[in-house]
Amino acid sequence: MAVVRGESLVINGPSGALEAVAEDPGDAGPHCALICHPHPLYGGTMDNKVVTTVARALNSLGIPTLRFNFRGVGRSGGAYDQGVGETDDAAAVAAYAAARWPGREMLAAGFSFGGYVALRLARQIPTARLITVAPAVLLFAADMGAPACPWVIIQGDADDVVDPKALIAWASALTPAPRLVVLPGVGHFFHGRLHDLREAVIDAIRNG
Repeated sequence: MAVVRGESLVINGPSGALEAVAEDPGDAGPHCALICHPHPLYGGTMDNKVVTTVARALNSLGIPTLRFNFRGVGRSGGAYDQGVGETDDAAAVAAYAAARWPGREMLAAGFSFGGYVALRLARQIPTARLITVAPAVLLFAADMGAPACPWVIIQGDADDVVDPKALIAWASALTPAPRLVVLPGVGHFFHGRLHDLREAVIDAIRNG
């Protein structure tokens, strides 16, 4: 598949402009997606390699994507808000996506801190599917429940940021429990294993 060109955008957010990139393969499919990036205070941006890998995997399936910088990151206005304001940012991006691609169902995805935000979002707005990569939920809100939509967690078993055993135990106890895809030997940042991540995302869309 040809590389999809990114379109730079500015989306109105609740605390100022949100810097974003839309990547649209041009297919007339049923979905669009937003992708949330890692922790803003530790260098997380929409250009993170895990985030862009997820976007390219979704684009390869004909799904248009929106990557965006949370408040206070890059050219986005505002300041870090511990996931609460960032969820509001994601909701604003979802509203933009709904207007840009009317009639399409929303997929939410996120990596690390962005996985936590994507889960918060999926519990608040209609979401067709949730894909979280090494979600840092237990670092922020271990008492969160599952969303109403189908949910896949992609997790490396050698992660030194998100404790894989604790995450798997927590996720397995949820009702309904998400589908867990555990990648052996994979660390938090998927160094050298982005191809495996791409395939796991594609499988999550094709097979739920």
